[in-house]
Amino acid sequence: MKMAFAVLCLLLLFISGSTLMAKTQNDSLKSRAELTNYEETSRYEDVVRFIAELQKRTDKLRVESFGKSSEGRVLPLMIFADPPISQPREARTSGKPIVFIQANIHAGEVDGKEAMLHLSRRLATGDLKPLLAKLIILVAPIYNADGNEKISVNNRTAQNGPIGGVGTRENAEGQDLNRDYMKLETPEANALVGLFNRWDPHLTVDLHTTNGSYHGYHLTYSPTLNPNADARLIAFERNKMLPAITRAMLKGHNFRTYYYGNFATKERMNTEINTFEMQRAGTEAQPAAQPLTKVWRTFDHTPRFGNNYVGLRNRLTILSEAYSYLDFKGRIAMTEAFVEEIFKYSALHADEIIALIKRVDEDSVKGKLQLQGVAFELKALDKPVSILVGEVEKVKNSKSGKMMTAMIENKFTPTPMPDYGLFAATKSLPLPRAYLFHNDDGMKTVIAKLLAHGIAVEELTEQVNLEVESFVIEQIKKGRAFRGHQSITLKGSAKKESFPFPAGSLLIRTTQTSAALIFYLLEAESDDGFVNWNFLDAYLEKGKTYPIHKLFGEIKVASRIKTAGEK
Repeated sequence: MKMAFAVLCLLLLFISGSTLMAKTQNDSLKSRAELTNYEETSRYEDVVRFIAELQKRTDKLRVESFGKSSEGRVLPLMIFADPPISQPREARTSGKPIVFIQANIHAGEVDGKEAMLHLSRRLATGDLKPLLAKLIILVAPIYNADGNEKISVNNRTAQNGPIGGVGTRENAEGQDLNRDYMKLETPEANALVGLFNRWDPHLTVDLHTTNGSYHGYHLTYSPTLNPNADARLIAFERNKMLPAITRAMLKGHNFRTYYYGNFATKERMNTEINTFEMQRAGTEAQPAAQPLTKVWRTFDHTPRFGNNYVGLRNRLTILSEAYSYLDFKGRIAMTEAFVEEIFKYSALHADEIIALIKRVDEDSVKGKLQLQGVAFELKALDKPVSILVGEVEKVKNSKSGKMMTAMIENKFTPTPMPDYGLFAATKSLPLPRAYLFHNDDGMKTVIAKLLAHGIAVEELTEQVNLEVESFVIEQIKKGRAFRGHQSITLKGSAKKESFPFPAGSLLIRTTQTSAALIFYLLEAESDDGFVNWNFLDAYLEKGKTYPIHKLFGEIKVASRIKTAGEK
């Protein structure tokens, strides 16, 4: 009996130990959200640990750093592929679409970070592994790493969890990384655009959380909104990809999704106050008692926002906005489902995506782009749309004592209203064959930023006389201050003139895949280029000539490609 009891005890001890070991191994591949019953979000060290544990379970994952944050944190990039790859050139020669998912650009909007850890686990060890035969998947789960570490229960208090607090919207320098795509003033944005230059993803998905109106959708989304992006890319997303994903989200996951927007009044549609920026500052725009006087309004067309910037680089892009008032666990699950459906659609239509982007790039390089907009207005869809007006209630955060806003599931009212979901150009200009300017000291920042955007810059190796179109400044309008800048827009007139450009002058051809981006950065009347961000202030004076000239004829000059870091 005693021996039997001893054997039983040893067996129980073995089973207990095995169970504990299995539990420990299981826990090592769980996110902080899962381990805390969705009360907390992952810290930087949690994300790094999770990635390391994932690497131990699969040979289909490589990890690189794509840069460092303001405070010196390494920004991890997970590279999933079957067979595995480590270099961008391997991805390009694979013939597969490269899909890049970016999360946590605003570190108070943490759902995407957790969702991508969970999806990465499924890609490495679970049901999504077969997708890697069709796709190269890149994941940057914690882009705003510094903001993520400033977790407090006093950040985004109206959001429905996690009750243990979230990080800050801005990075350590107080900069909004989703306004830095054009000016490139943060190490994070420079690192991210460097990633675009190296890996050149066919599709970029940017994961956010809303902070606005009380609607009835679990998630809203947006393609690129700037009409200067190639019309074929816009049509593919709006007419094919996003409608198919919307159907899959409802049928396969029971999640309601629609194009991103907020409720606004017609009277305020074209005021100088941007509805989107107001909501981001904490002013919520709500449907009034007379919903038919309301409209559904998208946000902004400018490429300082990531989804618009990527569109100008001739690439597909999706902005994802989880509904802030859905609970934290639900937001993670819904974001995970949305990205899963993006993966599945991309895998199913891999050849179509590759062929589409190839055609668009070839036309850009051949100089087939013609008119490009410099002024834009919101435009409604042809017919009113039945928008889901939602209901919410207040619930108490047990850790902070503050009131959160919670979605009342399945309580919404479909309400027909105009959907202002598009932008149209109100003034367009022909795209020149090239831009040309003198290599003055005042232009060094412009040159450095062009190179940082991955744009080919050529330096003349001998003097040449050229007929150019110049822009004479007639009006300088200063707008509101923003993050140490004061926006500037110019009005003026064009004139033809001929004069010599000495050796060392800079030439930027628009026969590049980033032609639309080049136009937006360098054009005198651009609303989000180098003029707008004050990089050319020293040259701007009424009656003077804008320092960047345009070439429309054949370009036959002696030149050499300039590289980053050159004096």
